[in-house]
Amino acid sequence: MTIGFPRGSDLPWQIAALLPVLALGAYWAGGEVAMIALAAALPLGVLAYRHHLRRAVPLAVSDQVIDRLDGVLGEIRTKGGATGCLVIQFDDAAHLADRLGRTRQCEVLAASIARLRGALRPGDMLYPMEDGSLAVALAATPRLDAEIMVRIAARLHLVVQQPMALAEGPAQVTCSIGFCQSQQLRQPGGRTLLDAAQVAADEAARHRPGAIRGYSDDLARARADRDALRAGFSQAVDRGEIQAWFQPQLSTDSGEVSGIEALVRWQHPERGLLAPGSFLPAIEGSELMELLGQTMLVQSLAALAEFDRRGLRVPTVAVNFSAQELRDPQLPDRLRWTLDRFGLGASRLTVEVLESVVAGDGDDVIASNISRIAAMGCSVDLDDFGTGNASITAIRRFALNRLKIDRSFVHRVDQNRDQQQLVTAILSLAERLGLETLAEGVETPAEHTLLAQLGCGHVQGYVIAKPMPVGDLVRWLTAHRDRQCEAIRIGVQAR
Repeated sequence: MTIGFPRGSDLPWQIAALLPVLALGAYWAGGEVAMIALAAALPLGVLAYRHHLRRAVPLAVSDQVIDRLDGVLGEIRTKGGATGCLVIQFDDAAHLADRLGRTRQCEVLAASIARLRGALRPGDMLYPMEDGSLAVALAATPRLDAEIMVRIAARLHLVVQQPMALAEGPAQVTCSIGFCQSQQLRQPGGRTLLDAAQVAADEAARHRPGAIRGYSDDLARARADRDALRAGFSQAVDRGEIQAWFQPQLSTDSGEVSGIEALVRWQHPERGLLAPGSFLPAIEGSELMELLGQTMLVQSLAALAEFDRRGLRVPTVAVNFSAQELRDPQLPDRLRWTLDRFGLGASRLTVEVLESVVAGDGDDVIASNISRIAAMGCSVDLDDFGTGNASITAIRRFALNRLKIDRSFVHRVDQNRDQQQLVTAILSLAERLGLETLAEGVETPAEHTLLAQLGCGHVQGYVIAKPMPVGDLVRWLTAHRDRQCEAIRIGVQAR
């Protein structure tokens, strides 16, 4: 039989149950004096036992890091010097198991931790955190500035990214690192130092793979701002503040509207109209991205249905979907249900996929979903082509209909010979692959004209129209239709 101590939460009830026996025993043993001694000793005994329980229960890893940093900071206050904290996050950790399998993932992480511990200085401590990241608490050192911290982070980064020879074959991972040194904080403590390093690590993760970022007050303010936007996003959707704006796309052959692209805007009650770059980083990687995607899909298809009722010809609307949404196996069904809700055929919807998604390490779930979406009859655009290093093999692997040439190649294409050669090469590649082309970011009539001459099928940009809310787009479409009709009428009269 095993005899154990009672749990801390049960102790007061057990003592209360035994109090009559304890009091009677004390009275028999020593009378009133013994009872008084028991009354004085019992609370002290309970407190001592609770302290023992707290010491016996292991601290959470983050608390261990904080305790270690607090200890080093206490040493610094008496002896001088500085310390710092680094937080290491494995890039694409959420999909590491999908790429490598659970067993190899554990082997890779264990090997990375062993390598990192071997690269640390004496007195530096490495802690695997509960969320899969790693924290490093540096030992006290006479001098520690940003340059030294960058060198330490670079050394750790180099150690992690070296290929590993495992039993089942080679593997390689990358990491992003954030850091903070103690003298950056006005009132340094273990918790504030760890939190600051985490803020920097989150910023590094936003610029992955392999990014290194140091903490700053501006970074902390930006993080607080993003947290506030994230916290208010769901309510903003409910209040109708998240809106789909639309930018027309024209055929270079006929000049007719060949489609529109949906672009998100947040009509914030305090900050005014926010562009995507102001709030998308705050919700990326969270379930809010799916909420945004569904909101944009519903508003976009509702706009198409409204244009149909008004007799305005808009063949298709393009909606952007993140890699996170494209991994959802329910996405094709959700698209089908929403199209049915508005009585629209699948050909009326274009799904936009960033080139960086296609250029990744070949996510089978994404490829399968895109194939299912294409099989439904939806078009699939490869967005920002030329920026994500997608190979021809990767492009052919995905069921694509059109390449969207990134604006960086379109800018001043009428004046820059190198730009012209790049665009010509992209157009030739698309033709050989049987894909249509659309140039985005077209800002001048000269760019528009040259792109048409080079054979680009569709154009989009400020030279045609800026993104606008649905009400303004109705007026723009009406005016554009009238201009087209007038041009045809003049052409007929001229003949």
